[in-house]
This record gives sequence, structure tokens and C-alpha cells, in this order.
Amino acid sequence: MSFTAEVKDEVTRLDTTRLENISELSAIVRLSSTIGKNIDIVIENNAVARRIFKLIKEIYDISPSITVRNKKLGKGLTYILTIQSKVPDILNDLSILDSGNYLNIPKEYVISDEEQLRAYLRGVFLVSGSVNDPKTSRYHLEFILDTKEYSEFVSKLLNSYNLNSKIIKREKNYTVYIKEAEKISDFLRVIKAFSAVMYFEDIRIYRDHKNMTNRLNNCEQANIDKVFLTAARQVKDIEKLYELDMVDLLDEKLREVIEYRMKYKESSLQELADIISLETGDNITKSGLNHRFRKIREIVEKLENKQS
Repeated sequence: MSFTAEVKDEVTRLDTTRLENISELSAIVRLSSTIGKNIDIVIENNAVARRIFKLIKEIYDISPSITVRNKKLGKGLTYILTIQSKVPDILNDLSILDSGNYLNIPKEYVISDEEQLRAYLRGVFLVSGSVNDPKTSRYHLEFILDTKEYSEFVSKLLNSYNLNSKIIKREKNYTVYIKEAEKISDFLRVIKAFSAVMYFEDIRIYRDHKNMTNRLNNCEQANIDKVFLTAARQVKDIEKLYELDMVDLLDEKLREVIEYRMKYKESSLQELADIISLETGDNITKSGLNHRFRKIREIVEKLENKQS
């Protein structure tokens, strides 16, 4: 079962009030039905189909007929729930029809309080939403919606929870999407998919920790590489001075660091400073040692310029 299916399965088992049920069903019918003499609700998820049947029966005391068909492409089934009675009353009650006119956006009473708003977004997710498993390479939650106006409406509802949703047009439809892991987790809390939240957070924390470890390892390796490159460059400069018989002409301090660098060719500047301080009894800092190597570099550059 996909992570999307697991989330939908979880929220279809929630115990909710009549007002919440109306809000949830309003979104479901708005997004997944064909309306004529009857209301035909087309669903591809068995758990969602059962949820819709339950809501209709509890709210309106009618049992929709159910037709099951094989999908035209791929595996799986399509469930068609048909409502044949009380059609105008149901559509008006769900704020899909008003005075004979179809509403693209429901009236305020459908989302008038916190629980109804959560229920409405839950209904939108059940029939148009999908969310990537956090184990995959990217975080992504999206809703496929039919009109720009309705997409802006859903995005506004999502962003009332600071979820930072965005809208993009894809062919004939509009996609409202959320990319940030923390915001996706927040959305799952909004629709009360609490088991999914715990799973999502466990994976997210593990991935974030793993990424941090990788970054630290990469940083450590970069530092090691830098130490070797610096030491190799210093050894090369010293070898040039030996080649030109210039070492004995340098002052005592420079000869001292040359001797220790050639003895400890792969040590970092800090390690070399510690060794010199310990063996000679003269304290020298990393900064002081670096200053001496800069002097050696300047001498080598002057010699190379004279040769060219």
C-alpha cells in the first residue's frame, strides 16, 4: 500500500460530527461527482468509497447504489456511488447548488469553524490529494483541482495554517502543492492523520540526521584534503630552496621550521606547532608558524622571478 493510501485509510476511520461530515462530503462531491438527475461519485480507493457511503447514509438516511468497474488502464477498480433521491436537497445542503446555480466555491457555513475547515481539507485530500512517502528522495504533497478559482480557494485554506502552498497549471488542471517536509507534516496533523504524522516525522528526522552526518563527513574530508595540500605546497617550496642551496643562508627560525616540516611532512600546522613547542621548549603558535611559511613562500617566489 502506498503512503497516500495509508494516510487515506487512516482518516477514513475517524469518528466525526455531523457538521464535520457535511463539510467533508461537500469537498468530496464537489471534486469527484458527475451531477445530473442523479449524483454519480467516482472513486478509485476502496476505503474512501466506504467512507462516502457511510457519510451519505448517516447524514441523509439513504444508501447510494454502488457499481464496481475495472479501470480502463492498469490494475485496480473504480467505484461509482449513485445517489438517486433527495438530489437537490443534498446539493443545496452541501453548498454545491444554490437557487438552481452551481457554486464553484462553497458558502462560508461549510468551513465556519476550525473542525469544519479541517474536515473540508480532509475531503479535498481524500479525492484529489497525494503525498510522497518520506523515504523517497523528495518531499511532495499535491492536490489536482479543476479550476483556477477553486485552486486559489483551497490554497488559501491551506495557507491559513501557514503551509506555504503554491499553485501551478498542468494541462487542463491546476495543482496545489507543498514541498517543505515540516509543512507536509503539519498538513497531516490538520487532517488528523496522526499515525502518518509519527511515521513521517520518524523518517524525516532520520533523513535530516543522515544528511547532517554526511555534510560533517564531507566537511571533515575537505579539511583533511586542505591540510595535505598545504603541507605538500610547503614541502615543495623547501625542496626548491635545497635545490638552490639557499637553506643555510636563511635565519635560524626559518631553518627550524624547514627542519621540522621535512621531518613531519603530513602534519597540520597546529600539529607541527605543538611538536616544535614541545621539542624545543620555545612556544610557537599556529599563526606564528604560518607566518614563517609565508616568508619562505615569498623567498621562493622572488627566486623564481629572477630565474624567469
